[in-house]
Amino acid sequence: MEHIVIVGNGIAGVTAARHLRKNSDKKITIISAESDHFFSRTALMYVYMGHMRFKDLKPYEDKFWVKNRITLKNAYVENVDATNQTLILAGGEKLTYDKLILATGSIPAKYGWEGQDLNGVQGLVSKQDLEQLEKTAPNNQICPKAVIVGGGLIGVEMAEMLHTRKIDVTILVREHAFWSGVLPDGEANMISKHIIAHGIDLRHEEELDKILDDGNGNVRGVLTKKGEEIPCNLVGITTGVKPKIDFLSDSSIETDKGILVNRFLETNIKNVYAIGDCAQQREAIGLRKPIEAVWYTGRMMGETVAQTICGTPFEYKPGNWFNSAKFFDIEYQTYGWVFSTKNKKEYEEHFHWKHDNDKICITIAYHKENRKFLGINTFGIRMKHEVFDRWLNEQRTIDYVVENLQLANFDPEFYRNHENKIKETYTLSSKA
Repeated sequence: MEHIVIVGNGIAGVTAARHLRKNSDKKITIISAESDHFFSRTALMYVYMGHMRFKDLKPYEDKFWVKNRITLKNAYVENVDATNQTLILAGGEKLTYDKLILATGSIPAKYGWEGQDLNGVQGLVSKQDLEQLEKTAPNNQICPKAVIVGGGLIGVEMAEMLHTRKIDVTILVREHAFWSGVLPDGEANMISKHIIAHGIDLRHEEELDKILDDGNGNVRGVLTKKGEEIPCNLVGITTGVKPKIDFLSDSSIETDKGILVNRFLETNIKNVYAIGDCAQQREAIGLRKPIEAVWYTGRMMGETVAQTICGTPFEYKPGNWFNSAKFFDIEYQTYGWVFSTKNKKEYEEHFHWKHDNDKICITIAYHKENRKFLGINTFGIRMKHEVFDRWLNEQRTIDYVVENLQLANFDPEFYRNHENKIKETYTLSSKA
């Protein structure tokens, strides 16, 4: 019986295993050193905040794996001998495979700061990161002050988590507004004000110089590039993530920033595939980045590679870009492409509408010549993915989108509608 080994039990690896079992009787083994069972990584913050228990993050009962004949192995892979189709595990154990799927995910990206390996410096990616955070910052007596380096989605999550335990938080971001490298300025400024309104000390245009040692290997503070020393007990590193591929340094599998794959998610080695955060497309797909550390793309890759291994190969086609997140009380959704003010394409124009409460807004991107709808960001308004996906595929105009926004409203019965105000503003701006 053909043996499929999957390294990594995140959403990509587990989705691959599920679809392999659905479509075949192959022997399946999942290896992970992080946790015994698959869990919802995006919900880690709610365990620390007391809204959930870790066991609540497991989508499947423990008996699911036995029932579906998927073997789980808690181990760390130290090397891959692709010539002999063998994994070398920590402790010297070896495991052979017929086909190998690498789904090892990502780790926090560090940039060589002095003191970055001190006790009290950490990211927020893994189960171990959550456990370490509970030790370092269980309350504001043991950890009265924290500094988060970097903005983005993980940075604001960590800030909200620590804030619930009344720990003072300072965030250092290089940009002039929060996540302004991704968001248009109107949205980034709104989010900055919202974060500050929650009592977070948000420092714009500020960078980390070094992390300070208390003399015993623990954090005592940070020094900014402007020369200010900020005392703290915890330094959260949220300056992005990078693929976890260190164990492949001595293998014949080609890597760059990630594991290089083609559209079928195949590496340069026969019978070896890579999916999820650790995979890097040899050629970027459209405007997408070659590496995408996003939950839903990992899921799509898992299904794609399973179909290929089961004899019905098709290319990985992620479709229109979309994502969602939350900035404290403000929900965020994006569909298609809406670039930041500084990264806006030459052909790209933005229509921006914001509610008077400064917590609700939308930005619609469109082609300035043919008025084709390119994408939309929504804050504080829930919209339907399938509607915008269809409009993008149909290449609708911005005029059509604005006129029919009510069709995309996700909660028309329970939420106040803003479509009429948006239309009024759009009509006025079009006449200007």
